[in-house]
Amino acid sequence: MLQARRADAPEGLYEKHINPQWVRLLDVLQMNVEYVRCEGAELHSADGRLLLDFISGYCVHNTGHNHPRIVAALKDELDARGPAMLQSHASGQAGELARRLCERAGGRLTRAYFASSGSEAIDSAIKFARARTGRPAILYAAGGFHGLTCSSLSLMSNPFWKERFGPFLPDTEAVAFGDLEQLAEKLASKRFAAFITEPLQAESGIVAPPREYLRRAQEQCRKHGTLLALDEVQTGMYRCGPFLAAHHFGLDPDLVVLAKAMSGGLVPSAAVLMSQAVSDAVYSSLRHAVIHTSTYSENGLAMRAGLATLEVLEEERLGERSARMGQYLRQQLAARLGGFEMVGEIRGLGLLCGVEFKVPRSLRLRIPFEAFNRIHPAMFGQVLVMRLFRDHRILSQICGNNFMVLKVAPPLVVEQPQLDHFVSALAQVVELMHTSASYWTEALGMARRVINSI
Repeated sequence: MLQARRADAPEGLYEKHINPQWVRLLDVLQMNVEYVRCEGAELHSADGRLLLDFISGYCVHNTGHNHPRIVAALKDELDARGPAMLQSHASGQAGELARRLCERAGGRLTRAYFASSGSEAIDSAIKFARARTGRPAILYAAGGFHGLTCSSLSLMSNPFWKERFGPFLPDTEAVAFGDLEQLAEKLASKRFAAFITEPLQAESGIVAPPREYLRRAQEQCRKHGTLLALDEVQTGMYRCGPFLAAHHFGLDPDLVVLAKAMSGGLVPSAAVLMSQAVSDAVYSSLRHAVIHTSTYSENGLAMRAGLATLEVLEEERLGERSARMGQYLRQQLAARLGGFEMVGEIRGLGLLCGVEFKVPRSLRLRIPFEAFNRIHPAMFGQVLVMRLFRDHRILSQICGNNFMVLKVAPPLVVEQPQLDHFVSALAQVVELMHTSASYWTEALGMARRVINSI
C-alpha cells in the first residue's frame, strides 16, 4: 500500500489541491523528493542528497539551474522598479531581445512576437501563417510534440495526449517525418498555410530526419507557397550546438518557435521569430496594431532574463560546449553499452541525446519484458528512470512519444566528471537489467502492489 501523508504537509497540500495522481506517480517511482537548492547541474534535496539533473526540465535549464548572472539581472530589474507590465509603451528591452534573437537565427527572420509558453507560441504561429497565406490548413509531421493546448494538440498524432480533449482545430493533417514524397504530394494541393515540424523530434526518441529531408522540404514549401515553421522549443538556444538546430541543416525558415531555455528557466517566456512579410500580414494597419497580443508578452522580467540568458550562453560558449560534450557523451555511451542485447542506437545532436532500448530476443529477458509491457507500455522505461534516480541519484526521463528511448539532456554547463558518472550509472543499471532477475521481479512486485491498491 502507498503510505498516507499528513494533509498539511507540502505534498499533502499538493495532493489535495492540485494533482493527486502526480503525487501518486512520484511515490510509485520513489522520486517524490523535496528540493531545497538547485545550482548548475546539481539538485540538493531536503534529506541531504545530491542529485544530478540529466533532463534539464525538458531542456529548460540550458544555462544550468539558477545561474548567478541571470538571477542578478532579475534582482536588478526588480530593484529598478521599471515598467514591468505597463502594456502601453514600446519596450526597449523587448526590441533589443528581438534584435539579438533574430540576428542569431539569421536568414529571413527579422521580427519577433513574445509569448509565455511554447504552446502559446505555436498557436501564434498558426494564426500568423494563416494571415500571411490566406489558407486555412496546417500540415505537421507525425510523431512531433508541440504542446498541450487544444491548438498545439491539433498538430500531434499521438492519441494519448488528445484523448477526451477534442474536437480540435479542423484542417490539420499529418505526414510522416522524413517522407519527402508524401510531403510534396500534400503541398501540391496548395491548401496549407504552413508545414510545422521539429528539426529533431525530441519526444519521438531524439529522431533526426534523413540528411537532405528538411532542405528539400523547404524547397517544396517555397514552390507551393506554404510557410516552413520550425518548432525549436527543445532544440533551440544552443541545445544542439548552434543557436538553432535548423543551422545544422542549412535552413532558412519563415517562422521559428522558441521557448523553454529562453529565460534561464526562471521566467515563463517564448518567442515566434518570423519574416517581415509574415509580421506585416498580421500587423497590417493601425487598426490591426493590437490584433494579436498577450498580457505577459513583453513583461520586463522575461525580457531582462532573456537578454541575460543570451549573454551567458554566448560568453560561456555553451553552444560549442554542447557540441563537444554531446559528442563525448555519445562516444562514452556507445563504448559502455554497445554489447548489451537490449541497447539499440545512441543518437542526438549536441546535448540532446537518446539511448534507444530494444525488445529482447532471448527468452530469458523476453518473458519479464513482456510482463512489464502488459502492465503498461511505459513501465520498462519508468523502472529504468526509477533505478537511475534511486540507486545513482540521477534525474532523467523517457521520451513522451517513445517509451523505449531514454532522453539524456543535462544542462549545457555539465562537467565531464558528471557525464562520466551518468555513463557509469546507466551502464550499471543496464548490466543489472541483463544479468539479475531481481531487477525485473522487484519492479513487477511494485507494479502489482500499485494495481492492487487502486
